[in-house]
Amino acid sequence: MLYELLYPLHRIGALRWLNVLRYVPFRVIAATLTAMLIAFLISPWFIRELQKKQIGQVIRKDGPESHFKKSGTPTMGGALILLSVLVPTIFWCDPRNLFVWATTAVTAGYGVIGYLDDYLKIKAKDTQGLPGRYKLLGQFLVGGGVLAYMFYGSSDQLPKDWLEIRTDLAIPFVAFYKHHISFHSVGLYLVFATLVVVATSNAVNLTDGLDGLAIGPVIFNAGTYLVWAYLAGATFGISATQRFVVARYLDIPNIASVGELSIFCGAMVGAGIGFLWYNTYPAQVFMGDVGALALGGGLGMCAIFTKNELLSIILGGVFFLEMSSVIVQVLSFKLFGRRVFLMAPIHHHYEKKGWPEPKIIVRFWIISVLLALISLSSLKLR
Repeated sequence: MLYELLYPLHRIGALRWLNVLRYVPFRVIAATLTAMLIAFLISPWFIRELQKKQIGQVIRKDGPESHFKKSGTPTMGGALILLSVLVPTIFWCDPRNLFVWATTAVTAGYGVIGYLDDYLKIKAKDTQGLPGRYKLLGQFLVGGGVLAYMFYGSSDQLPKDWLEIRTDLAIPFVAFYKHHISFHSVGLYLVFATLVVVATSNAVNLTDGLDGLAIGPVIFNAGTYLVWAYLAGATFGISATQRFVVARYLDIPNIASVGELSIFCGAMVGAGIGFLWYNTYPAQVFMGDVGALALGGGLGMCAIFTKNELLSIILGGVFFLEMSSVIVQVLSFKLFGRRVFLMAPIHHHYEKKGWPEPKIIVRFWIISVLLALISLSSLKLR
């Protein structure tokens, strides 16, 4: 919105400095700072309002005993994260960019699903919330509906470079334009893409069990996708014949308008840092499903649009480890009547083993940073 309003003014002599708005890196920084400021400035008031309305966390009775003291801690702080992500994105992005609108639509839609889940938990004073089948149905409808438009939309509306590679999968550490996996069928890839978004959303939600445990890896993942999105669309040069396309040089998928998605990622980084100030151990507020499902959905969309569906398993390794631990625990118990972990997700397993909460959190953050660096290293290892 600000981009659309202010950039045309650069033609006025005294306002030529507004030409800086044409550069994505400037708007990424602006969105990151705006998101951070919104989160820092509004959080104290927001937490007080949650306390007044007695919107507090409901704790699992079979969970670690150390969590019982957290009962009543303000939750649904993810609503503030959503505000801090979406407002700066709308302010600083190009409003005509379909990739940004599709990603924000899924993020907001998953936020609504998470809100319903949190609301039912608080109202009933029970940890069940929205039944899993309805939650998944909502996620598939929202994610699948938005992605269907991006795959079946008119060729006049969708970018040509996206249409050329939309059903292709980049193989991590391998040159994309020499070796890639092609689904050939748009419908088949759409199913796969929707599964990626839904899985990522739920994986982040499962990770959100300790103070700051989920938001740390979210920040690192969003920062990595920021780099990927920018490089996917970065072009340098003053003429069509003297244009240097960074993605072609790095041999990663080249989708010019995906670069605008880095503004969304920057806003997520800023919002995450601002929220972490109040969510770090001991937490003053929890994000709840309204935040976890939304952030996970946003990250999943970034993976699809930057063509990092497979790399997201490495980058989001902490999230998928948490989700895998739950799947293994459930299957093992149903098939063999035995539990692999003391408690799932796996961060609760380490709590049961006696690890202090801060120790688990920081170690998972360190792992997430290492995975982000490994993911970024694949840019040149091709």
